[in-house]
This record gives sequence, C-alpha cells and structure tokens, in this order.
Amino acid sequence: MANDATPRRKRSGGRAANARRIRAHAIEQLPFHVPRNPDAPTEPLASEGVAAIHDTAMRVLEEIGIAFLNAEALEIFSEAGCHVTGELVRMDRHFVLEMLSRAPAQFTLTPRNPDREITIGGQHMVFVNVSSPPNYWDMETGKTPGTRAQCRNLLKLCQYFNCIHVVGGYPVEPVDVHASVRHLDVLFDKLTLTDKVAHAYSLGKERVEDVMEMVRIAGGLTEAEFAARPHMYTNINSTSPLKHDQPMIDGALRCIRRGQALIVTPFTLAGAMAPVTLAGAVAQSVAEALAAIALAQYVRPGCPVALGTFTSNVDMKSGAPAFGTPEYMRATQMTGQMARFYGLPMRASGVCAANVPDGQAMWETSNSLWSAVQSGANMVYHAAGWLEGGLIASPEKFIMDCEMLQQIARYFSPDLTATTPDDLAFDAMAEVGTSGHFFGIQHTQDRYETAFYQPFLSDWRNFEAWERDGATWTVARAHRIYKEILTEFTPPPMDPAIREELSDFVARRKAEGGAPTDF
Repeated sequence: MANDATPRRKRSGGRAANARRIRAHAIEQLPFHVPRNPDAPTEPLASEGVAAIHDTAMRVLEEIGIAFLNAEALEIFSEAGCHVTGELVRMDRHFVLEMLSRAPAQFTLTPRNPDREITIGGQHMVFVNVSSPPNYWDMETGKTPGTRAQCRNLLKLCQYFNCIHVVGGYPVEPVDVHASVRHLDVLFDKLTLTDKVAHAYSLGKERVEDVMEMVRIAGGLTEAEFAARPHMYTNINSTSPLKHDQPMIDGALRCIRRGQALIVTPFTLAGAMAPVTLAGAVAQSVAEALAAIALAQYVRPGCPVALGTFTSNVDMKSGAPAFGTPEYMRATQMTGQMARFYGLPMRASGVCAANVPDGQAMWETSNSLWSAVQSGANMVYHAAGWLEGGLIASPEKFIMDCEMLQQIARYFSPDLTATTPDDLAFDAMAEVGTSGHFFGIQHTQDRYETAFYQPFLSDWRNFEAWERDGATWTVARAHRIYKEILTEFTPPPMDPAIREELSDFVARRKAEGGAPTDF
C-alpha cells in the first residue's frame, strides 16, 4: 500500500559501502512511496476572485453552452433536463453543483501490483511520465520519430524510478507500429515491463475497451473484481474553445461505466483557444471541465473524477505555446483554488517549451513542477521527459526531471520540520558553544549519512574536481545513467499464465484488425 510519509534511506558502512552500492546500481534512490504535500497552498485569488471565476464559469454553462459532438451525451443531457439545441448543451448551475456534490474528494487506483496502489486527492501528490510525444531525442540519435524500442526503454525508466507512480500514455509514440494495433503492443509492453497504474487513451471504443480488458487480465481479475474499484483511468481533453468531441466523451463514459477513473483536462491556451486574460482562460477551462464531470456524475454517481488544468499562454510573436511561464504558474495556482472550491482532486503538469534538455528546459519545468506543489495538485502529468512543448520525449530529460521529483519528495519529509528536543539540538549547541564546529560531535556523527538529500545526478564538487574527472555536463551524466539503468533493468514478475493470456488477447485483437483507421 502507498505510504504517507517519506521513508528515510537505509545506509550502513559509511563511504566505502556507498561506493559499493554505486558500483552495484545505476543510482541510489528513495523507496517507492506517494508523497504528501503538507504545505498550505498558494492562493492568489481572494474569496471574491474565486466567486467571480465560479460565476463566470456557470454563466458560460448557462448562457453560452458547451458543444458535445457525441450523440449519446446529448441524449443523456436531454434526459437530465438540460437545454439541448443541436450539439449545444446549456446546463443550469444548480444541476452542475448537484452533480459535483456526488464526486468523491479522493480515490485510489490499484494496479496489478497492489503495493503500487496510489491515492488521488487530499494531500497526496503522484507523478506521471511524459505521454504522447511523436518524437524522441537523446544524445546519440538527435531528434527522430518515436519507435517501439525507444518506447520500451522509456517504459523501463518509468518502472525503475520510484518517484514515478503512474505510467501514463505512450512515453513516446511508436510510429513504426501501425496505429490500428499500436495500443495493443504498447499496453502489452507497459503491463509486462511495469507494475504501476496504467492509462487508456480515449481515442475510439476499441482502444479504450482493449486497454481495460488488458489491465483486467494483467491483474488476474474477474470482471466483477475489475469493476468493483478503479484499477486504471483515462484522461480526456476538451476541444477548446467550449467543445467536447466524440471519442473522448465515448471513452470517458466507457471507463466510468466499468468503474474506472476519469480525469478531465481542458487544453486552454490564453490568447489562442481561450481569452488572453488569465481569469477568463481559467473560467473557460473550469466550465469545459465541469460540463464533462457533471455528465459523468449523472451517468454514474460517485464515479472517481479529477479536474485537470493545462492553461498556459501562447507566444504572441509566433503563436507557439509557452510553458513554465509566470502566467502558467498563476493559472495553475488559480485552478487549484477552484478545484478545492468544488471539492475535486486536481491534475497539473510538468512541462516546458525547450527543445533540448538545457537550462531553459529545467527552469521552465521547475516552474511548472513547483506551481503544481503550490496549487496542491494531486497528479502531475508529464513530470519526467517532456521537451518541445510535448513534441519530444527524452531519456536524459527524464533522468534530470526525476532528480527534481526526488527533491520535491524530500522537501515534503516531515523530519525536515520536526521540532522534538532531539531536532532542536540544544545540547549539541551547548557542547560546541561559541567555538569549534559540529562536524565531529556525536549528534552529527549519528545523523550525517541521512541528514540531507543526496543527489544521484547533481555534481556538488568544486570546479577543479569536476574538471579533473572529465568535466562532464549534466545532460551527459544523465545519458550515462540512462544507459546504466537499461543494462541493469529487470522487469517486475508476472505469472506466466497471465502473460500468455495477455499475448493471446493481443494476437486475437490484431487478427481482428485492432482499432479502425482511415489509412
């Protein structure tokens, strides 16, 4: 089960033992656990601001409406008493708030390995790998279209790193596999190379249904056991402005009807697909998300849902999306306030617009990640490996991001803010007095190995020592670690009979044609 507090590293034997461990493993990392964010969230909006954004979102739903390009959704809304004109749905705020009152404040997701169970909501914060880039970049290949081999390697990183809790989407699109069967191959790889929570794309009924069935098989579950609690989820995006399309809503309905979780994440770029002002962009995003969440709660009251934010701004000089900007950070914090106002778990992202894993990539990603912390986000998508606004997945960037994720987890550790007599260390201060130092006293000796975060990627030596050792830049160190992880990687165990059943399912669905395409 997921732990609430960050465990301490277990060390013994001093520096020599540390050296032995470094030789045995690519890195030393924190154990798998779901961090809990103890901090009060940043709230840039006064209560009047929250009320104003809420009222504007409700007016959008009541007066402008949301287009649903899904005939079943239109029938459901009509049955619920909403005003339906063609594809446009207008819904009363009282209906929306009644539906939201049905949604749980938090829920669990249980993968095939129950020790990897996670909680979405409350103070819990889970991290998800980069998902869906069509291209790949590493120091050896440069930028190339994604392949299945590269996707498998990134899946291995997802499993290896304990700071990654969910294996979302395709870490890179394997464009060398035909789209009709791509989901079958990637989900087979995902379910055999990892044992963490998985995700289904809502891109046609076949993909959603196939993924749910494969997750059920991998878990050794009956249909009743699978439907009794969420084991996976789908994330849907609105087609901004003010529209939900056919396949996304179809997939959302299929998932919730089988007891699985739904995350609704509008993609609202201020100045392009949403108003140029942040309050307007956030209000539109909230309206788009709540419309789909209300639909889900009407169909299956109490189904697990979360409100996602992907509100950022465009570069007004080029029209390109920008991420990790001051505007992105504030929009994330503002959406966090709105999620708490509605009592919903929240999803944010760890994103950047940089093209390679350089300084820009890290300050933009750091801004994104810390705005997620500040907003009280419960799930952080694209937390490791994202480049070029989501068009590139990079293993070096993945490694660099995981260093940041571990530091965030350590930052949450309750022992950093403990104030017991032992932590206050009055006796240690009295022992040292006004002269001397703390290096040699017993209080320090008892704690020096576990007192502070130890990085696996950062180099804290001085310039001369770094230069003598080859002057290796961060991205090159990340590349070396990536290769070492691949060398030592061992897939998690799986019952041979379950693996064979998964293989048979994939073979049968491929023989049936997989998911239909127009090419």
